[in-house]
Amino acid sequence: MDTHTIGYAVHVSDPLPISVTEPLPNGEGRTFQPISTTLVHGERDAVLIDPPFTVDQIEEVATWVAGRGKNLIAIVATHGHGDHWFGDNEFAERFGAPVVATAGTIAVMHRNVAARPFAWDKLWPGQIPDAPVTAVTVPDNTLDLEGHALRLVEVGHTDTEQTSVLHVPDLGLVVAGDALYNGAHMYIGESAGGGLDAWRAAISTVEALAPRHIVAGHKSKDLDDDATRVIAGTRRCLDSAETALKECSTATEFFRTMVARHPDLAYGKTLLWVGAKALYALREPGADPVAASVAAWF
Repeated sequence: MDTHTIGYAVHVSDPLPISVTEPLPNGEGRTFQPISTTLVHGERDAVLIDPPFTVDQIEEVATWVAGRGKNLIAIVATHGHGDHWFGDNEFAERFGAPVVATAGTIAVMHRNVAARPFAWDKLWPGQIPDAPVTAVTVPDNTLDLEGHALRLVEVGHTDTEQTSVLHVPDLGLVVAGDALYNGAHMYIGESAGGGLDAWRAAISTVEALAPRHIVAGHKSKDLDDDATRVIAGTRRCLDSAETALKECSTATEFFRTMVARHPDLAYGKTLLWVGAKALYALREPGADPVAASVAAWF
């Protein structure tokens, strides 16, 4: 297979301010993670993976996509968190391409739509377009891009349930969604119980694909996509979080411990704090997981 006819490009949307005025425990203001959008392209056609979710971000990425001069044949969502797919329909309408995801991801998309009035629309009021779930599955979870197979591989629980990654064997590429992070603290707020072990299993599934390049859903613009480094860094953060959860008695202590242990992570302190609040709230008798997850943002 001639790999010169296929390539990929990444656009990283800058972190967004969040409309919550209470600062983080270290005094910093709250911002969301940078968001990675990937374009896998052939000579004529292309597939867009995980575009962003606010009106301004959508406009910026749509201009970037149009500038590549390719015919978009599909928009792929790797998982159900709204920051990676609430903008999908805008791209589908502009470029005349369907939205594609696994059946599991589509189910989680519906849950995120239900959560919009209680979380997403309060955090970014008036900034997110209408986003009904329009995603469809494709046979064998596989797309064809000018003779190159692009495979959605289900990896299970990562930072949410029923996630997938997009594997492009002819590029040695995995577009990892939130299965892996690159230069940012990880969101572990949905990892009560055995979630961290399930996440480790997901990473092993990705590693078994033998990628050379991994695009993390949240990454620093200053870091490359070297697969070995991204996998090792994500595993290191999970191990560190597991240790801190055992050592620390409060969410604030956990947050301060993780920030001190990972001074190299430039982004994601808000997601670190939100995740910690959710997990420590669930230690209270009778705590409701959904209520804890939503309340952790405010």
